[in-house]
Amino acid sequence: MAGETDLAKLLATMAPVLFPQTYVYCTVPHDEAQRYMTLEPLATYREDEGVTLILERPAADAADLSYGPLLARITLNVHSALEAVGLTAAVATALTREGISANVVAAYYHDHIFVPEADAERALEALRALSPA
Repeated sequence: MAGETDLAKLLATMAPVLFPQTYVYCTVPHDEAQRYMTLEPLATYREDEGVTLILERPAADAADLSYGPLLARITLNVHSALEAVGLTAAVATALTREGISANVVAAYYHDHIFVPEADAERALEALRALSPA
């Protein structure tokens, strides 16, 4: 099934969902990354400096990994095509207006926005406001 590319349809049907878990971004050296896969990271990304792991906070704590801010995950429950134009910009603009930082991870089916945990409810409302009532 192909993803949606029409921005108006994406915004109208994105149905953002806030997850209750706390997430963190960690980094580990390339040569150690494989041993951290048992932590079941939500996502990984290989950069020149190391491998980024997006983990639930308890997993990072159990592995004694350092991390930055505590984040909440909001998933847009619309199957957005990877070549869709404007969804990330619309989300970023809405959150910027509210003074909320965002880290967007685009996966095959959905976009996932990581926001500071303290701003999660405000972020969810800002995203819901993008969809016509």
